[in-house]
Amino acid sequence: MDFDLVPPSGVGPLRIGMTRQAAGAALNSLRDLSAVSASDRPGQHVFRPSGLMISIHCVRDKLEAVELGRPSLQTDRVLFRGVDVFALAARGVVQRVGEFTAIVEDADDAASFVAPDLLLSFWRPFAADDEPDEEQGYYFSSVLLARPGYYDTPAQAAERRQHSS
Repeated sequence: MDFDLVPPSGVGPLRIGMTRQAAGAALNSLRDLSAVSASDRPGQHVFRPSGLMISIHCVRDKLEAVELGRPSLQTDRVLFRGVDVFALAARGVVQRVGEFTAIVEDADDAASFVAPDLLLSFWRPFAADDEPDEEQGYYFSSVLLARPGYYDTPAQAAERRQHSS
């Protein structure tokens, strides 16, 4: 199954801003009932047979972010504008996403990148850009799609509130 990242709206049936109850039902709809994982946590995360992890983050009863973890099988793909964010090397993902929007290295973690205008964040535990056999560092391990302002510092959040008033 293909999961298209559509920032800042969401991915699949998971829509940023939906209620926690609706998000839980949407998350549940992404389970493969023929192969339910013992690791699934209703209302939190599911694991598909491919190994793809889908996790929801709700605050004040609203879906604020969706995180997807790299599958071990290619039966599920996570795409952003046709770019398979888990099958392509991390360096290639950064280059291709950079064709659409600014993407910057995370100030606190040189192995991770953020596309702030899209509210997308790409993470891996360490960088191993020249070592394809070192999968955890060569490919991204997770991608997070979030609501506007998700990454704001308290000062940025206050400024955002002031501008929206």
